[in-house]
Amino acid sequence: MQTSNFARSGSHPRAVAISRTRPRGWTGRIYEPLAPPWRLLAEALSGEIDEEEYIRRYRAEVLSKLDPAAVYADLGEDAVLLCWENSGAFCHRRLVAEWFEEALGILVLEVDVVGSADPKQTRLLGFLFQPPKEVK
Repeated sequence: MQTSNFARSGSHPRAVAISRTRPRGWTGRIYEPLAPPWRLLAEALSGEIDEEEYIRRYRAEVLSKLDPAAVYADLGEDAVLLCWENSGAFCHRRLVAEWFEEALGILVLEVDVVGSADPKQTRLLGFLFQPPKEVK
């Protein structure tokens, strides 16, 4: 599983939109349960809440109500989760990636990131692969 945005990976055959809105004409797969609630989006965009509050609320209002193993199974291990923000910008897709990493021990990388501040983000000839899960 990887994450990306519509501009970079919208035509990827395994792309899954996890945003509240999608590009006009989007015909790809949509996974609404991971989309942020409208009110949370509106409050974030208006500056009513900061990133810390957004993270707290997204986790409480969305992620806490879902089973990470079931969501991962629904999406499939080769899904590319998409929203709007550019790589490196604050976005909920990376919160979803962290959720999978913490809950399932699965490393979820951003597609094709060069020079990311996150040491886990590495460029590997196009789309990134997911390293094998560690046996605990």
